[in-house]
Amino acid sequence: MTVSVLLADDQALVRMAFRSLLNTMPGISVVAEAADGREAVEEVRRHRPDVVLMDVRMPVMDGIEATRLICDQASSRVLILTTFDMDDYAFEGLRAGAAGFLLKDVLPAVLGDAIRAVARGDAVLTPRVTRGLVDKFARIAPWPHDQDAGKRFAQLTAREQEVFHLIGSGLTNAEIADRLRLTEATVKTHITRILAKLQLRDRVQVVIFSYEHRLRP
Repeated sequence: MTVSVLLADDQALVRMAFRSLLNTMPGISVVAEAADGREAVEEVRRHRPDVVLMDVRMPVMDGIEATRLICDQASSRVLILTTFDMDDYAFEGLRAGAAGFLLKDVLPAVLGDAIRAVARGDAVLTPRVTRGLVDKFARIAPWPHDQDAGKRFAQLTAREQEVFHLIGSGLTNAEIADRLRLTEATVKTHITRILAKLQLRDRVQVVIFSYEHRLRP
């Protein structure tokens, strides 16, 4: 399958560079571009791309609000583009529903792998970045207190709690499968059940939920 990508960045040269690069990668095709957040939302509705590469600092509507609207209204997955890996904009992008973030100077091979991973439903968060982002910003901008969080967590089976903690450590589905000696399909099934029981949207919210409510092993 070809992964369709939308590029959202207010700098035309940046978009041109990413388009030229991505269109050389097998299985990836750039289907549209946007120069601001509002245009990105409109282009997502028009083209329904698999993945959106989203800059955060854009005119008219920034990438955070655009990410929130896209994640609420469409099935497209969003990857935040940022300059610094501890940027508070990156964290706000995750809270808005992004599946992860990339640095703008990312290596081509890493960029391609990240886009394919997100298209498969995975997240792009290394363990170091996961710990750094959440530890730095969770206490600054916490989610509203959730009195039922502990009760919902207690509904998870022992195996689901194992998977939950490994997601919270930033492991990918493949790494979780290897650690627990499971198939990736089984891991995905556990994650689907975890999301339903905890009333969360995706694995990135699992990471934040884990840290917000101190649900670490």
